[in-house]
Amino acid sequence: MSFLESVLHNFNKAAALTGLSEPQIANIRKCAAVFRVKFPVRVNLNEKTGEYDTMIVEGFRVQHSHHRLPCKGGIRYSEHVDQEEVMALASLMTYKCAIVDVPFGGAKGGIKINPRELGVSQIEAITRRYASELIKRNMLGPGMDVPAPDMGTGPREMAWIKDTYEAFHPQDVNSLACVTGKPISQGGIRGRTEATGLGVFFTVREAVNYEEDMKALGLTTGLKGKRVVIQGFGNVGSYSAKFMHEAGAKIIAIGERDGGLYNKDGIDITALWNHIGEKKPFLSFPGAAVVKNPESLLEEECDILVPAALENQINATNALRIKAKIIAEAANGPVTATADEMLEKRGIIVIPDILCNAGGVTVSYFEWVKNLSHVRMGRLERRYDQRSKERLLEHFSNITGRKEDVPAGVVSGANEADLVHSGLEDTMIEGYANVRSVSKLKNCSMRTAAFVDAIRKVARSYAELGVFP
Repeated sequence: MSFLESVLHNFNKAAALTGLSEPQIANIRKCAAVFRVKFPVRVNLNEKTGEYDTMIVEGFRVQHSHHRLPCKGGIRYSEHVDQEEVMALASLMTYKCAIVDVPFGGAKGGIKINPRELGVSQIEAITRRYASELIKRNMLGPGMDVPAPDMGTGPREMAWIKDTYEAFHPQDVNSLACVTGKPISQGGIRGRTEATGLGVFFTVREAVNYEEDMKALGLTTGLKGKRVVIQGFGNVGSYSAKFMHEAGAKIIAIGERDGGLYNKDGIDITALWNHIGEKKPFLSFPGAAVVKNPESLLEEECDILVPAALENQINATNALRIKAKIIAEAANGPVTATADEMLEKRGIIVIPDILCNAGGVTVSYFEWVKNLSHVRMGRLERRYDQRSKERLLEHFSNITGRKEDVPAGVVSGANEADLVHSGLEDTMIEGYANVRSVSKLKNCSMRTAAFVDAIRKVARSYAELGVFP
């Protein structure tokens, strides 16, 4: 199956368990708007001589659902992106937002380029032109469609999009909310960078805390000592590894595009972070053996496998060779529908992408709210919270007659990052509990349960709008 076919297969499988009519299901399944554009961009061949050429760039933006506005979804830059992929990703965004109760419809965007082969000025020109094409068609704005970073993009591209939107709408006081994942200085929010990886960590930590589920897998509860394999050490994979390592898990293998690292006793993730921070090659890290074929690491024996790279990585070809007991989908669509059913029959728990990697959109929602409220989170209550704790400690000191030194962190008020992490943790814990509950009630896999939960919530929104009887 293609990526889109896998998404539709999973949707249809879950929809049959919801009790909704076929017209209702069809309305939720379809993409509301599909936009495709081609535009020319000047490319400098030689800056000294002034030689240039013109490249034709193809871009997409898909709004899957308008049951709630604005629509929300990232923009990816990849030479492999196509309309079907963007439609699949937009669909997943709708269900992802519904599962974690974020009030957005799903969307996704993509530009068919390889950013590694282009200069900064060329990427900026492409980004701004793409943004202007969306603006002209009312597909970008705080109340209509709010993009975010995805594969190949980051805060820099989001700042360019924000600036382009402001050039078209200079009177819009809410212009900062037209895009999320921005630099802090451009209206971004603290905690957004690590949000998806931290969300993966919270979800996995919650999964391994259910004694009944772990007993069925032959595992103990808790992350400590669990053997983890991670595919991909980009933003999501690296933060997932960091937080799991800090919680006591053993990251025994990490796969990247050009090779992998393996250490049966566990890789020192802190040392690896420092190694990469010094601009040293990933594969030159001295604390692990180099694996030439990174795809082979997917089949390494472990307790938890975290695919954090591309879609369709676990498929009918290798599903029977997977030795993990839990698969946490940090990437979008890393397990095909066929492979998912094979894994389910083997008793492997697959935490689906529409739940596991929802941390990014959750914190994007916090950023959007921050931009609309025009005040930094924690600014109003941080010092008040600190003073309240100090007065409480002083009160008990007076009662007991004892005065002890208290670490500053105990009485300090919550800053923006603290509040973001707290809100994210609560969201992921609640989301996992809800999906697990549906899974037990319907006697189905976590993926099917996640789709059931999402479809019901979207249907409820349509019903309240009078679309459904």
